[in-house]
Amino acid sequence: MKPTLPRIVVVTGASGAIGAALADVYAAPGMCLALQGRHTKRLDATVKQCQAKGADVFVCEMDVRDAQALRGWLEAFDTDHPVDLLIADAGVASVLDDLGHWETPAAVEEVISTNLLGTINTVQPIAERMRERGRGHIAIVSSLAALRGMAISPAYCASKSALHAWGQSIRPLLRAKGISLTLIYPGFVRSKMSDAFPASTPFLMEAPRAAAHIRRGLDARKATIAFPAILWLGLKLLNALPDPWGDAVMSFLGLSPQKRS
Repeated sequence: MKPTLPRIVVVTGASGAIGAALADVYAAPGMCLALQGRHTKRLDATVKQCQAKGADVFVCEMDVRDAQALRGWLEAFDTDHPVDLLIADAGVASVLDDLGHWETPAAVEEVISTNLLGTINTVQPIAERMRERGRGHIAIVSSLAALRGMAISPAYCASKSALHAWGQSIRPLLRAKGISLTLIYPGFVRSKMSDAFPASTPFLMEAPRAAAHIRRGLDARKATIAFPAILWLGLKLLNALPDPWGDAVMSFLGLSPQKRS
């Protein structure tokens, strides 16, 4: 049986490149979108674009790290509009450009608390409601960086790897209650985050193309959406190599900071 397409969709990180593109790809007459973001101007632009396409849009301008406030907003929205699909996309990165540099404690805390705890803060309230209803679909945006650490962004890789493990862990618990879980592993997608990388961004993809690819996978209720496929496979093969070889390959690809004189 073909899965029922969602009508009520929540997207966090909707003021970012992938989140905004995902909101846009779901925007249509008869669609109800709840969009979370922290950056007012970019979030407003996303809202107006989705409204212009005929969607009903509800705005949540808050930080996903504020668990109590986020839970209150999500539960209130879900009471009036039972969520069909939750896409947890909010995230940040800390990027190094020199082998002599080190991530500050503040940078590490922001990345881990936003990407990992912020996602958990987002998923928990809606998952509880979906478990009671016995239906629903949750999507968690991890990253191909979850598969292999990059010296260029240690905290980011750690946070996305943790989401990878957490998502795999809760999938059977959700499935037992009739809820689908999709883990999404994008490669490099053009955004402020990718622009911060000082070196190579292999197979860089534009956000609208990435969102369309993700939408097709979500419509099919795929358990895993990973792209580009060549990079997904390459990272899996890389993990079979001895660690020093893997480090050398990552450096060759420009995914390790360069030593400055």
